[in-house]
Amino acid sequence: MGDKEIGSFPTTPRTGSAAPTPPISAPPSQLHSPSLTRSPLLSTDDHIQPASKTPKSSTPRIRTPRFITPLGSPIRRALKLTRFDPHDAWLPITESRNGNAYYAAFHTLCSGIGIQALVLPVAFTFLGWSWGIITLTVAFIWQLYTLYLLVHLHESPETGMRYSRYLQLCNATFGEKLAKWFALFPILYLSAGTCITLIIIGAQSCRLFFNTVCGGTCSAQPPTNAEWYLIFTSAAVLLSQLPNLNSIAGVSLVGAITAIAYCTLIWVISVVEGRMPGVSYNPVKGRTEVIRIFDILNALGIIAFAFRGHNLILEIQATMPSDEKHPSRVPMWKGVKIAYTLVAMCLFPLAIAGYWAYGQMIPVDGGMLTALFAFHGQDTSQFLLGLTSLCVIISSLSSFQIYGMPAFDDMESLYVKKKKEPSPWWLRLIFRALFGYLCFFAAVAIPFLASFAGLIGGITLPVTLAYPCFMWVKVKKPKVYGPNWWLNWSLGLFGMALSGLLIAASLFVIIDNGVEFSFFNPA
Repeated sequence: MGDKEIGSFPTTPRTGSAAPTPPISAPPSQLHSPSLTRSPLLSTDDHIQPASKTPKSSTPRIRTPRFITPLGSPIRRALKLTRFDPHDAWLPITESRNGNAYYAAFHTLCSGIGIQALVLPVAFTFLGWSWGIITLTVAFIWQLYTLYLLVHLHESPETGMRYSRYLQLCNATFGEKLAKWFALFPILYLSAGTCITLIIIGAQSCRLFFNTVCGGTCSAQPPTNAEWYLIFTSAAVLLSQLPNLNSIAGVSLVGAITAIAYCTLIWVISVVEGRMPGVSYNPVKGRTEVIRIFDILNALGIIAFAFRGHNLILEIQATMPSDEKHPSRVPMWKGVKIAYTLVAMCLFPLAIAGYWAYGQMIPVDGGMLTALFAFHGQDTSQFLLGLTSLCVIISSLSSFQIYGMPAFDDMESLYVKKKKEPSPWWLRLIFRALFGYLCFFAAVAIPFLASFAGLIGGITLPVTLAYPCFMWVKVKKPKVYGPNWWLNWSLGLFGMALSGLLIAASLFVIIDNGVEFSFFNPA
C-alpha cells in the first residue's frame, strides 16, 4: 500500500459488499470543524485507529488528525503512513480552530502596535527628516513582505503539515540544532522580554493615571513603585486565565482599539499644542565620526524594534480552520492587511508629528508618552491625560496576553506530552501565575530594560526580517539565480549583517552614554 497512489475519493462511500479490512484507516477527518474539543483525537499509542470494514469500491484513504490539514490529493499521496502528534488539540494555541480574518486582524494589530512605537521619534533625532521617513518606510515594506512569506509558509504543500508555531517552522527548515542556536533566544525574548517590558510600562502608566486623577486632592497614600508593578502583574495574571488564543480575541480587540486611541491622542495633542520653543531638527552628532555612525545604527535598531510580532503570526494563523478549498492563508492575509493598514496610520503620524513637535528634545526614555506629560502636563486637559494613561494600561494588559500565550503553550506542552492528557484547570492557573510573577520579578530587578530598545531591535531583527526569507528559499525552492531567489537571499543576508551591526552599535552607545543600572529599584 505504501507505493499505491492515493487519489481523491467520494465524500459518501458507494454501496457494495464489505471487503477485508485495509491495513490503515482512521477516524474521519473533520477539516471543516469550527473548533477542537479537548477529547483525545487519536490513540496515544499508535495515533491511527484501524477500522473494522471498508466499502468495497471505496479508494483506500489516509485520514489525518483534525489539527493537520491536507491541502489536496498530491499531499495525501505524500502523507502515506506519516504519524502525527495529536496533543495539539490540548494546547492553548491550537486548542480552538474557529478563528477568522477579523480575529486575525485583532491579534495582529494588538501584537504589532504598542509601546515600541512611542520611541520612534528618538530614531529621527539621529537620522533627520529625510532619512528617518525613508528608513521607516523601507522597514515597513520589508516587514510586510516577510509577513507575507510567513503566512504562506504556514501550510507545507510537501508534507501537508501546518506549522502552528514559529519555532516549529524553524526546526523543520533549519533543523533542531541550528534553530536552537539562532532562533530560540530571540523568540523567547520576544515573548518573555516583551511581557517584562509591558509590566514596566503598564505599572508606570498606572502611577501616571493615579497622579492625574487624584492630583493634590486625594488624601490616600499612593502605592509604591514596586506595588504598582505588583498591581499590574496581578491584573495581567487574572486575565491570562482565559484558556486559549481564540478565547482572547475580544481582549485583543480591546487592546487594539486602546493602542490606536493612545497613539492618536498623543500625536494629536502634540500637534495641537504646537512645537516646543527652540525646537531643532538638526541630527544629533556624536563627538567623533565613529560615535555618529553607531548612533545612526542604534536608531535603525529602534525602528526595527517597532516592527515586532512576527513570532506570533504562525500562532495566530493556527487558530483558523483550513482545507484544500479554503486554505487559512486567505483569511489570514486579509486580516494582516487590515491590521497593518491601521498600524501604518498610527506609526507614521506618531513618528513624524512627534519629531515635528519636540525635535531633539524628545526624551530617550519613554519617548512620546514621557514628552506628553513632561511638556504638556500642565496645559492639557486632565481628562485627556488620564484617558491616554488608561489606554496605555489597557493596551499593555491585552498585549501581555498574546505575547504570553507561546510561553503558556510551552509550559502546558510539557505536561501534555508526559501525561497524554490535557492540563487540568488548576495546573493551568499555576503555570500562568508562575510565568506572570517571574516576569514581575524580572521587571522589578531590571526596570531599566526599556532603555535597551536599540539593542533589543538588533537581537530580534532576524526573526522579523531575515529568517522568513531563508525559510522561503529552503521550503519553496525558487529557481536558482532567479529574481525570487536573489531577492530572498539578499534580504536575508542583509538582515543578518544588519542585526550584527545593530547589536554592536547599541552596545557601544549604551557603554558610551551610560545607563543607570538601578537593580531592584523600579522608577
